[in-house]
Amino acid sequence: MVDDMRASVVEWRRHLHANPELSFEEVETSAFIASKLSAFGGIEISHPSGTSVVGRLRGARPGPTIAIRADFDALPIREETGLPYASRRDGVMHACGHDGHTAILLGTASVLSRLREEIAGEVRFLFENGEETPPGGAAGMIAGGAMDGVDRVIGLHLWSPYEIGTVQVNSRRVMAACDVFRIKVVGKGGHIGAPHAAIDPIAIGAQIVANLQHLVSREIDPLEAAVVGVTEFHAGRSVGVIPASASIGGGTNTFDAGVRDRIERRIGEIAAGICAAHGATCIYEYRRIYDAVVNDAPTAGIVRDVATGLFDPRGVGEMPPIMPGEDFSAFGHEAPSCFVLLGAGNAEKGITAAHHDAAFQIDEDALAMGVRLFTHAALKLLAETPPSTAPSRMPRN
Repeated sequence: MVDDMRASVVEWRRHLHANPELSFEEVETSAFIASKLSAFGGIEISHPSGTSVVGRLRGARPGPTIAIRADFDALPIREETGLPYASRRDGVMHACGHDGHTAILLGTASVLSRLREEIAGEVRFLFENGEETPPGGAAGMIAGGAMDGVDRVIGLHLWSPYEIGTVQVNSRRVMAACDVFRIKVVGKGGHIGAPHAAIDPIAIGAQIVANLQHLVSREIDPLEAAVVGVTEFHAGRSVGVIPASASIGGGTNTFDAGVRDRIERRIGEIAAGICAAHGATCIYEYRRIYDAVVNDAPTAGIVRDVATGLFDPRGVGEMPPIMPGEDFSAFGHEAPSCFVLLGAGNAEKGITAAHHDAAFQIDEDALAMGVRLFTHAALKLLAETPPSTAPSRMPRN
């Protein structure tokens, strides 16, 4: 069945790639997903929040509920791949693989819908909107009941740094929590020729940036993963004028909750202390975006066993944790979860561009691998998961 779906899944992915939509604006994409689910038959469709889509496939017999998630929003990037199915919307591109994730889950839904009479339980297909843009789409879907009664949830990310044919599963830590911070240094403007009469926010801001580099290297346990990165520094518009203020922005990535708390506190303390030492005022804002993606070890073990049985075992590995964040973490708070990285790079074909790059591509052979993995993993998890007794608020249509 998966082999029969291969051409359709590639076609769907290319359609989505050519017609990308930004976070929370995915009206056409949402309609496309719903139309395909409806055509498969036997799948109840709902929209728990905004443009999100949920499909429910109820088996012929009672049993547990397994959810599978894909995201489908694009990025504000002008595509430079030169592909015949490149984005038709200038400045908008599927540069992270979400088009592939959506096509994979549609293919999975198609295959499983034909196996309905053999299914004991429910498979719930979660198509998440707005993953790329905080606060992400997962929270709204959960509030709308998308995870009600779900016993286990799985997801994947096509990952270009890994070669095609590989499946990477971690028993625990997968992707880090990601947060953002902003510091405004309020000084006193003046003439560059009379610096003594001003309070220079650029000089003060430079000290803040330099001192933040010591936060991870000297205050965090070296066995703990953490990133503090300054990515913005805005100040001044004239070479002859000391500006009155400077704005500094950046992000952090952590796994440990205590480390996350400490970094949030210490960025503010360091910035405020340096500002105070030089007579400036510090305005500090810290926003927590996505929690860390942490797999449930038993669920990850089942998915790893499935992957090992389906593909070359030499390509199934125990991935190291990586620092980018992912909104899948919200679903993992609601039920035992497993999130895997599926290799989609291919150096021989020149598919090596990083995620969020204007030249990003995937090896489309990974799509059928994804459908195969999701389909077999869902059936295995249905067979090995006791059903939940929690009530479901999911609407029937």
